[in-house]
Amino acid sequence: MSDRRNIALIVGIVVLVAVAGSVSYLLLSPRASIPPSHSYVAPALCPSSGGVPTAGNWTTYHRDGARDGDQAAAPITAARTMWAAPSDLDGQVYAEPLICGNAVFVATENDSVYALNSSTGGLLWRTHLGAPVPGNSLPCGDIDPSGITGTPVIDAATGTLYVVAFLVTAQHVLFGLSVANGTIRSQTVVDPVGADPTAQQQRGSLALANGMVYVPYGGLDGDCGQYHGWVVGVRTDGTGGLFSYQVPTHREGGIWSVAGITVAANGSLYVATGNGDSTTTFDFGDSVIELTPSLAEVDYFAPTNWAQLNVDDTDLGSVAPTLLPDGDLFQIGKAGVGYLLAGSHLGGIGGQLAEGSVCGGAYGGTARSGQTVLVPCVDGLYDVAVSASNFSVVWHTSSFDAGSPIVTGNVAWVLNISTADLLGFNVTTGTPLFSFPLGSVDHFCSPAASSGAVFVAGGAQLAAFSLS
Repeated sequence: MSDRRNIALIVGIVVLVAVAGSVSYLLLSPRASIPPSHSYVAPALCPSSGGVPTAGNWTTYHRDGARDGDQAAAPITAARTMWAAPSDLDGQVYAEPLICGNAVFVATENDSVYALNSSTGGLLWRTHLGAPVPGNSLPCGDIDPSGITGTPVIDAATGTLYVVAFLVTAQHVLFGLSVANGTIRSQTVVDPVGADPTAQQQRGSLALANGMVYVPYGGLDGDCGQYHGWVVGVRTDGTGGLFSYQVPTHREGGIWSVAGITVAANGSLYVATGNGDSTTTFDFGDSVIELTPSLAEVDYFAPTNWAQLNVDDTDLGSVAPTLLPDGDLFQIGKAGVGYLLAGSHLGGIGGQLAEGSVCGGAYGGTARSGQTVLVPCVDGLYDVAVSASNFSVVWHTSSFDAGSPIVTGNVAWVLNISTADLLGFNVTTGTPLFSFPLGSVDHFCSPAASSGAVFVAGGAQLAAFSLS
């Protein structure tokens, strides 16, 4: 390839577009270069029906907006390692992998997004979005460098992957990438007006609904700085400015669960918050909050001991709300106490339908199959059966630090965070079925599944396991 052609490919065209008083930047740039050892093969665009992903796709955290994490499949009797990415990714992976067509997508803390062939692990494309933020430049935190932490989301109808990168300019930027070749289609700064980006962490997964991409924010590990829980919305058609909702705490109240935002069939959004700093006046810390598609507050729930939860940093929002088939919700947090909430009215302070102790403390995202909720706890994986008026534990595993589970067919898959093993349990009985060592995993990591395979990030590598 000639030098002249190389230069032409490398130079991008930046187009500044002013829309309704806000400013967006569209970067028309070439696909990131592919190492010589990999040939470029464009993946199929996301198969969809009316914009809804087909069965083999996993286009958002835990597969759908309700965060069910349940991939329908025939009973699984065998599992084996299919491939591990042939070389390390360029950074640690906290986000869940996504699957669309014949590609699996993974994002790193070095602000890069990769597309790999889901059958072979071969590199399809890599797009590096910019330099991440060094950990020592932030007031606190436990991720270094800090780049892409929240799980991206794919719009199957347009073949666009949306991802938030934290760039060295201390800005959170929402990028839209082509799933076919990684080309950057759009980018928009999504830091809430008045927020300090260095004190806000974009850990929660992105959500796609109502013609919008929704971005949740919490704080850094250590709860430093003047941060709040926020949700920001951006229209996918590029019109209008930012929509935003701030949790009305004096400080804190982060929306930091890795599952992020739970989306109901009618477009309503549910989020759960961490502790606020008030002990006298209710401040929406340690709450479940319902929002409209335009991010107006509709309803809320908080336990009667919200003030003590605030004092003790015992976040109710360490887990995102679980949406049940009848529209009700199940919520659990660091205290390990579960709450059944009416979807028609969350109930305000102390308005739960039922409550009860479940485990020693829950973190991450649940999986749901019918009326059964799988809860990731510090002392194992718990299976909770929920009825219209109550809930009870059916089984639980031996004690281990459980990552966020998913379900494929008859198997519940979950990471043992302490030992970095991928474990499979019979979803009905809790009987151990499979165990695969990964070497290392980052906290709160979760597998993803397509038809006949499970994908999981271990540190800075991605591995695939074939199911039959």
